[in-house]
Amino acid sequence: MYTLEDLEVYKLSTEIRRDFSTVSKNLPKDEMYLLKNQIIRASRSAPANIAEGYGRYHYQEQIQYCRQARGSLFELKDHLMVCLEESNIIKAEYDNKIEALNEVIKKLNGYIKYLNNQKNNK
Repeated sequence: MYTLEDLEVYKLSTEIRRDFSTVSKNLPKDEMYLLKNQIIRASRSAPANIAEGYGRYHYQEQIQYCRQARGSLFELKDHLMVCLEESNIIKAEYDNKIEALNEVIKKLNGYIKYLNNQKNNK
């Protein structure tokens, strides 16, 4: 039997959460209630939605929560762009974090496809 913690996409999303927590801590004080808060919320939202969807009984509900998680990951991409534009991170860090986000999005899309296949086969 698999658990939530066994899901690769969940593991990756929790790494993103931890990684973006570090990013938010390095933002200037004037961004504390603006960008920092948004980064923390979006980075926590992705694994939380995957977890909530995992706990749902129906495939369609799981899929919907995964889509919300994907939205949060794309939101993080935008927040990261703002960090780059405001010179809060360097280009190399931006590129590494975008690559990590793209990997989680790719895995999440695969999981959504798997859930859709399971739904259609029942």
